[in-house]
Order: sequence, then C-alpha cells, then structure tokens
Amino acid sequence: MHKLYGKWDFSEVEIKDLSIRNYVNLAPIFLPHSGGKNSKKQFAKSTLNIVERLVNKMMREEHNTGQKITVNKTVKDAFEIINKKTGQNPVQVLVNAIANAGPREETVRLQYGGIAVPKSVDTAPQRRVDFALRLIAQGAQQAAFGKKKSLVDALAEEIIAAANYDVKGFAMGKKDNIERVAKAAR
Repeated sequence: MHKLYGKWDFSEVEIKDLSIRNYVNLAPIFLPHSGGKNSKKQFAKSTLNIVERLVNKMMREEHNTGQKITVNKTVKDAFEIINKKTGQNPVQVLVNAIANAGPREETVRLQYGGIAVPKSVDTAPQRRVDFALRLIAQGAQQAAFGKKKSLVDALAEEIIAAANYDVKGFAMGKKDNIERVAKAAR
C-alpha cells in the first residue's frame, strides 16, 4: 500500500461532507505527480489525487510556476507541521479544510433590460472543491509574500485554520464574505 510521502495513509481518511465525496479523490499515491495524463477529459481533475490538486493550485500565476518539485517539498513540509500541531493525519485535515472552505452559495449577475441584478445560486460541488483549494493556496501565498513567515508555515496555518473553521484565516474569511453577499441577494 502506498502512503503519501511514505508516511500518511489514505485509507484512514474520511470525507464527512457527502456533496464533495465524488470530487475528492483519495487514491493512494506515494508522490503527487501524474504528469497531466487525464487533462483532455471533461471533469478529469476529479480523478487526480486531492494532494496533487493542492500542489497544482500552489503553482498558479507567478508563484512557483512550473516548479512542481519545489511545491511538492513545500506541501510535504507543511503536512509535517500540520501533523505536529494537530496530531492528526494531514490528509484528513486537508479534506476537512476543503469541506469547510468551499462556499455553498454564491451570486451571479442577471440582466433584466438594462439593469444588472445579483441572484443567489447554489455552488456546484466540483466548483466548491476548486474554490476551496484556490482560496487555501492564495491565503498561504499572501501570508508569506514579503513577510518573514515562510510559505511552508503559511500553508500549514491556512489549512489548519480552514479545518478548524477559524474565520481569521484567508480562505474562511473569503468564504464567509461570498456567502454573506449571496444571502443578501436572495
């Protein structure tokens, strides 16, 4: 049985949020790197392991673009910190963070004549997972950029904050803001 980075077992991870269960892949892997083998199929990202999807989100925009080995080491070190701080399997903490940080409701703009009106809609489960991963990655990068805090520490703190539903974290703050705007647009 493959364990993530040779340490953490995927079989003990439980997805409590039923809506995202089909979109969080916990296939056992040793190193999260598939080489984009499923990139041409629709919804193929659901077949990628959730840790590899986090690694890919950490490589967005100008931050570590194309440096998958570096980002893999960053995620591995962040998982070590999460394990030390929480005493839990870091993959379980990541899954809990994704379930908490994904907004359940957001707004779209409807146009009636010349007037644009915001309308509240439910968020698709695949989009919730993508949104949560993006918010966690953005929060970690913003917390580490130009500061003394390293990206490893920032990523670990962001994942732990999202898993504990701590609104002081970037991902949870953004999620609450999105849901508050959606509630006002009902």
